Amino acid sequence: MPNIRQQEKRVRQASRQRIENLRWRSTAKTLMRRLREAAEKGDAATHKNTAARRKAQAARIAAGEPTATK
Repeated sequence: MPNIRQQEKRVRQASRQRIENLRWRSTAKTLMRRLREAAEKGDAATHKNTAARRKAQAARIAAGEPTATK
């Protein structure tokens, strides 16, 4: 158990970051599975733009840029 304030803060931050990373990792796996299933069904062309858009959104989020939401 940390006994220094900065260490306590880092433990809290690491916990939040771990949860956020788990959420994004799960989302990424789900999106890849859906894309793979769409490709197997033969409608990959219709999902191509959607995949590109989501990749771009993910890159913007990772870079820390604000995203435009409706």
